[in-house]
Amino acid sequence: MSYYTAANRAWILLLLATGLTWWLGESGMAESASVPAAFLMLGLALVKGVLVIYDFMELRHAPRMWKLLIVGWLAFVLSMIALAYWTGLR
Repeated sequence: MSYYTAANRAWILLLLATGLTWWLGESGMAESASVPAAFLMLGLALVKGVLVIYDFMELRHAPRMWKLLIVGWLAFVLSMIALAYWTGLR
């Protein structure tokens, strides 16, 4: 039995991305209103969301419309969070 499956690969990437996000928060980089750190964390959230959508919601082989709809929703929500963050800095 092979343990190197798409779900296991996604799980490892999710762990690494979560660890990086945790490190950014604990290092104080995110607290100092660092725009690159904030957008890096939002980018990691996008990557993690796409991994969950494709591998754990099993939409990797779904019709294109469903993938565009779900990933588009995620991108819209994250872009609204980024816009709110950027507006709050002004």
